[in-house]
Parts: sequence; structure tokens; C-alpha cells
Amino acid sequence: MKILKYLFLLLLLSLVALTVFVATQKGIFSVERSKVINSPKAAVYNYVNDFRNYEDFESWAVEDPTLQFTFPNKTSGNGGSFYWSGEEGTGNAVTLKTKDGESIEQKMKYDGTEADVTWTFKDTLAGKTKVTWKAKGTMSFLFKVYAALNGGSDKVIGTIYEKSLANIDKNLDYETKTYAVQVNGVVKKTETPYIKQTFTSEIPKINKNARIVIPKLIHFSETNGLSTSGKPFIIYHTYDTAKGLAKISICLPINKEISISSGSDILSGKLNAFDAVKTTLKGDYSHTNEAIAKTTAYINNEKIIPELSWSHLEVLEASRLDVKSPSKLITDIYFPIKPKVVPAAVTTPDYSTETGTETAPAKPAVQKPVTQKPAAPAAATPAAKPEEEQSEF
Repeated sequence: MKILKYLFLLLLLSLVALTVFVATQKGIFSVERSKVINSPKAAVYNYVNDFRNYEDFESWAVEDPTLQFTFPNKTSGNGGSFYWSGEEGTGNAVTLKTKDGESIEQKMKYDGTEADVTWTFKDTLAGKTKVTWKAKGTMSFLFKVYAALNGGSDKVIGTIYEKSLANIDKNLDYETKTYAVQVNGVVKKTETPYIKQTFTSEIPKINKNARIVIPKLIHFSETNGLSTSGKPFIIYHTYDTAKGLAKISICLPINKEISISSGSDILSGKLNAFDAVKTTLKGDYSHTNEAIAKTTAYINNEKIIPELSWSHLEVLEASRLDVKSPSKLITDIYFPIKPKVVPAAVTTPDYSTETGTETAPAKPAVQKPVTQKPAAPAAATPAAKPEEEQSEF
């Protein structure tokens, strides 16, 4: 019995000593890890900027099957957030500030432990990206105990960061390299009314702008009792690769033509039917240039005459608002072309006789081929603007 008492006292003293040791340790921690990711900076930034991807790369999330994630409507950009809960506790994170393509600042809380988190993204050689992940904060008492027993906060958190960065590299390497481009050939794009916002954008930021504008268009349609009639699309009025700028209209198709009062930043229009070469891109938007190049080659090889009054149209069949994985994005691209010339009917010669005398055959009257004027989206026609600004609401 005395031996048991001594062992109990020894255990108690050890526990008290550990408690005193942990309590006197600083609760502040600072951890930083970096890794070169084998993907372009824009792809890495977009991936990290969306909290929906964290359950796929955060090592503690990947390794803990008990975790349950909750994602609100906004998971990326300023104000984006997510929540998690599991057997070992609950937590949440929110994005406080972003600098597009350059950095992300977040606040993370986990059972009394809080941290200010910063991500930075730098271009490196061969299109790769150096990612630096830094956290600075205060530990809860339980986390201090855990860290003390496992080599300190830098080792515990640093190991999590190292594994997570490796997961980002592996996941993005698959996601960005898994894609397909198919030129479908000549099609007729049917007409449709739509609501839109029109502006000039830097080309790399178009899809980011689409993620901002499309929810606004959806909210406008729901507020005004409009029914959508298809997937959102983007009209490229101009596409200047030299300047890196494009004039675009981000559109939501609706089931009827409407008029909108002047002063609104959302306008209406109608996409007239037009002939086009259709190309489907399955995968990340970074492969859009390859889709454009293949379509241009097809148009040249088939000796098709392009319609140059505007650039092209992209239908977002599956956008970042629908799926989180870049490999699952689907974009249908329509390049306007001039309709084929339709020859008019040829008059048949009339070999008739009159009063027994054969008349000479009349010279066939051949009309010149009539070239139909190509249809272009109403958004590109300035004359349509006054009508768009009339309101029925």
C-alpha cells in the first residue's frame, strides 16, 4: 500500500510540476513555413482563397474523419468564412483582407487558441509559386500542454503547415493539369433576353469579377420576379491581349424581355441569334488561351469567315460558384462567324412559241448572291441602350 501511495504522490507531483511549467510558459506563438508550389500564382491564390478547399488540403482536416464542415454562402474573398466541429473541438476562420493574387489575411479560432494568419504568393521561375504561410497568436492552456508534450508550438503547428502545403501542391498539380479542349464545329446560338452589367476589366480578373457580379444578377432577378432561362454568360465586346484588357458584359439569361429604369447599374438586353464556332473547355480557366488558339486554327483551316464586330461569348456551364474543383469547371465558348452566302434562285429560260414562230431563248437572269447580315449581341449595339433604360417595375 505504501508503494501505491508513493507512486500516487509522485504522479501528483509530476502533474503539479507540469502544470506549473506549462502555466509559466509564454502563450504567444509565431510559426512560418514556405513551399514552392508547381502551379501558376493565380491558380494557387484562387485555391487558397476559397475556404471550401480547406477540407481537401488542411492536414488536420484530411486526417480527422470526425470533422464536420459548415460553409456559408460566402467562402472566398473579404468576409469569406467557414466553421468546423469534431471530437477534439470546434473552430472557425474568416478572411479579413485580400490583395488579389498577392496576399490573404485571416483570423482563426480553435477552442481558445486564436491566430492571425497571413498567406503570401510570389512568382518563381517556370511558372511556379512560392507560398509563405504564417500564423501568430495565443494558445489556450490545453494547447500549451499539448505543445509542451510534443516538442513546442513551432513543431506542432509547423508540421501541420508542411503537410498542408504538400497537399496543396499535389491537389493543384492534378486539378490544373486535368483538362480537355474540344472544338465542336459550327452551331447556331439561339437568341435570349438577359440582364447584365457592362464594364472594362483586366483579363486575368474577369472570372473573379464574374463571381462577384453573377450573385448580384441572381438577387436582382429573384427580387423582381424574373425566371432565369439558362446558365450565366459573358459577352466579350473587345479582347485586347496586348493591353490585357477586355470590355465585357456579364449576363444572366431571363425568360422575357424587360426594360429597366435609368440609373440602375444593371441593364437589360437581348442576344440575337448568330452563327458561331463552339468550343468546350473542361478544366481550369488558365487553359482558355489554348481553347482560343485551337478555335482560331479550326476557323482558318475550314476557311470560315469570322465576324469581327465583337470578340466571343463564354457560357459558364459549371463555374466556381457551382464547383470547387478547377478540373470540374465547364465553359462553352462561342466565336461569332459570318453566315454562309445563300444564292438566290436562278430564272429558268422560257422556250415558248408565238403565232407559229419560235422565239429566241431569253437570257437567264441571275441575281447576285445575297449575304445575310450577321447577328450580333444586342449589348454591342449602342442604339439599344435607351430602350434598356426604360423600366417596367
